[in-house]
Amino acid sequence: MSTCPTLETERLILRPFVLSDAPELQRLAGERDIASTTLNIPHPYEDGTAELWIGTHEASFEAGRIVTFAIVDRGTNALLGAIGLTINAEHDRAEMGYWLGKPYWGNGYCTEAAAAVLRFAFEELGLNRVYACHLTRNPASGRVMQKIGMRHEGRLRQHVKKWGQGEDLETYGVLREEYLAL
Repeated sequence: MSTCPTLETERLILRPFVLSDAPELQRLAGERDIASTTLNIPHPYEDGTAELWIGTHEASFEAGRIVTFAIVDRGTNALLGAIGLTINAEHDRAEMGYWLGKPYWGNGYCTEAAAAVLRFAFEELGLNRVYACHLTRNPASGRVMQKIGMRHEGRLRQHVKKWGQGEDLETYGVLREEYLAL
């Protein structure tokens, strides 16, 4: 695969980001509540950050390191958030990460997108394991992981720092054989 594919679900299109997504990406990711519950989204979200981030996607995909999808509403074409996989080919695994704009919380979009990306990881990329982590104080993210068949594997106490404060991470994972048995 030389270009990032597009995945479709009942309500969503998961597609590569394009530069024209940058203003809406900045608006959604710029919410303090989004940055607060993710490790890699800065706050404030400065002008130009979205364009720089989007500009890294193609090379990261071509190198087999990261695949990043824009989560888009199929009916309105509105950008809802982002989801992706950080791939470790040597160990045949990937870490899933995602965020959804605050106006779209609580509608099942993230679960729908995560299920499609999990299917892509096992069926298209042929990975053996997919895992994901969330800050303990963000249990909604863990519910997404549970709904797509991931199992809770443990808590990493004060494993990361967010805004200078130690944070616990909850870790979930699913193996290919478990996924195929679902």
